[in-house]
Amino acid sequence: MRNRLLPKIVVSAWSLAMITMGGLGQFLAPDVTQAAEIAADCASCHEQSVASFKSSYHGKAWKGANGCQACHGQTNQHLDTEQSKKTIFSFAKDGGRSAKERAAQCLSCHSSSKHVAFWETSKHKSAGLSCDSCHTGHSNLSKNLKMPQTELCFSCHRDIRSESNRQSHHPIKEGKVSCSDCHDPHGGFGTKMIKADSINELCYNCHAEKRGPFMYEHPPVEENCMTCHSAHGSNHNKLMAQKVPNICQSCHDWSRHPGTPYTQANSFVSSAPAGRGGVARSCQNCHTTIHGSNGPNTLGLRYVK
Repeated sequence: MRNRLLPKIVVSAWSLAMITMGGLGQFLAPDVTQAAEIAADCASCHEQSVASFKSSYHGKAWKGANGCQACHGQTNQHLDTEQSKKTIFSFAKDGGRSAKERAAQCLSCHSSSKHVAFWETSKHKSAGLSCDSCHTGHSNLSKNLKMPQTELCFSCHRDIRSESNRQSHHPIKEGKVSCSDCHDPHGGFGTKMIKADSINELCYNCHAEKRGPFMYEHPPVEENCMTCHSAHGSNHNKLMAQKVPNICQSCHDWSRHPGTPYTQANSFVSSAPAGRGGVARSCQNCHTTIHGSNGPNTLGLRYVK
């Protein structure tokens, strides 16, 4: 019985409050009116900025509040004084605000977010960047970015852009993998701001079949995937740092097979030691389970299927 009466009681109480305060419109009028007046004043000079703010995530979240003043300070001083640039908080390059000040302005609202917990010790902060280097309060893109994420990261990390354009690469430019899938731009404990305690743990998030456990583990695989692979892209198949068999011979100098390199003199000679002559021969022709093996002792030990 009480559950049925509760909605009616709540509605009645709300109606009484609205009558007492002059209705819902009057209850919200001061904030809405003030915001509209401020926006109109700002739009008289910054029409495009005000329009973009209204369609942004911040504009929608602060609808009815003093949006411009929340980030830029008191606009009345900006309008009244002759030194208007000094009385407004500007995020522009010539605004006179340091990266630390600009970041502090954003963190006044976002400091409690778990996403910026390690910002103070991050590589991006130590490089002199601030929140507005990548984000803008007027953006309607995901995470308030100034431009699509991959394009934004590549604007600074041009070496990574080059690697991702090589013939074997993670599908970054295809849009199937984004930079933030592996890296946290706001900082973290992992090297290169990766979202894991180690390179291997990060790779295993997608390549779980390489984790094992294996009866016979390949030591460089266990230590670091980057020993053999290039994470962003390579001119060799499967993101290999070097072409097989060169990368294998960098460790296996005298492991059963002679360690002489595959050169023009040795590669195509049928009488080469241990039958290593022949076109397009590769270590993986025989040693197929190079990440680890559970095979019988003799074959498994040598990663032969």
